[in-house]
Amino acid sequence: MTPLDALLAFGAGLVVAVVTTPVGVSGAVFLLPVQFDLLGVPSPAVTPTNLLYNVVATPGALLRHHRTGALGGPLARRLVAGTLPGVVAGTLVRVLLAPGDRVFRVLAAALLLGVGTWLCLRGRARPAPRRAVRGGVLTGLGAVVGLIGGLYGIGGGSLLGPILVGAGMTVAVVAPAALAATFVTSVAGVATYGLLSLVVDGPVGPDWVTGLCCGAGGLLGGYLGARLQPHVPEAALRVLLGLLAIGLAVTYLVRAAAA
Repeated sequence: MTPLDALLAFGAGLVVAVVTTPVGVSGAVFLLPVQFDLLGVPSPAVTPTNLLYNVVATPGALLRHHRTGALGGPLARRLVAGTLPGVVAGTLVRVLLAPGDRVFRVLAAALLLGVGTWLCLRGRARPAPRRAVRGGVLTGLGAVVGLIGGLYGIGGGSLLGPILVGAGMTVAVVAPAALAATFVTSVAGVATYGLLSLVVDGPVGPDWVTGLCCGAGGLLGGYLGARLQPHVPEAALRVLLGLLAIGLAVTYLVRAAAA
């Protein structure tokens, strides 16, 4: 990696984390095109590289939330109980069934399109009435999100945050728990990919330099984003993220069709 590439990776992680952390999203899903197309990380190594970004980046935001006392409560534990086994399953599917570039672009486009549409709809809709979500439902949701996270290299916050807020939970409660689940499942995902790289041929393990550079920017950006959370207009931010995700999805589909 050249110094310019390292600076690009750091800057991308910083900007993405500042914008996405206030709504409980690490931003890994938005780094996919940077790592995949600009930095040349091959498939499927781009997935564990993205998870490595989460491992390095999220502690900054978690430290800020811990200092404010926002990490308390059972929500994070219930989510992690589902996301941990889910991310291991998703890792196996990614390496054994969908390792190719074209398939990955189509799958990533489907994820981005769904997340983007959801964010835009929730950004414009009125806040949902607050209601309790059962522990079993939270764990099951975590398992599904963990599976998707293992496939795409995201910790799951980009899905958990919008879903839980849409169910009536507040961003102040959801954001710290979603980021905590992202961190724990990303550690498990990187470890699983690392073990698979010992027995599977091809670029399966993470690109450590790229992941660490992106993560270093995300570490600083995540802390700053957590500090900005009380001052960010939530609806506008959701719409902005949604439009960005939809644009990236269209780009991936076009490139997959041309491949």
